[in-house]
Amino acid sequence: MNENELSKKIIGAAIEVHKVLGPGLLESAYTECLFYKLQKLGLKVEKEKAMPLVFEEVKLNCGYRIDILVESKVVVELKSVEALHDVHLAQTLTYMKLGNYKLGLLINFNVNLLKEGVKRVINGTL
Repeated sequence: MNENELSKKIIGAAIEVHKVLGPGLLESAYTECLFYKLQKLGLKVEKEKAMPLVFEEVKLNCGYRIDILVESKVVVELKSVEALHDVHLAQTLTYMKLGNYKLGLLINFNVNLLKEGVKRVINGTL
């Protein structure tokens, strides 16, 4: 399955989670529910995946963690904030760069309609 096909499944699962839970919960609640939903779909999913920083051929554990990584291809960064800001995009881009991933999804669950909170990040652009 390619990144675009995966993104459709991820966004669909996120919409289902949002329909049940609605806005206003902590990010951790959405992370757990989306992780469960994606696993239920039969996808290979990693939660809180550590992303080391490689500097001068040394792997450094700087505390970077991807919220959810799907099929070792798509970075999913979840938020539950009033509005997405440049720092949230920068965080997603950092994870994509460190892991050499082509596609990221930045999803803010603290919105009335989830489609308003989903940003696709492709090769460093929205």
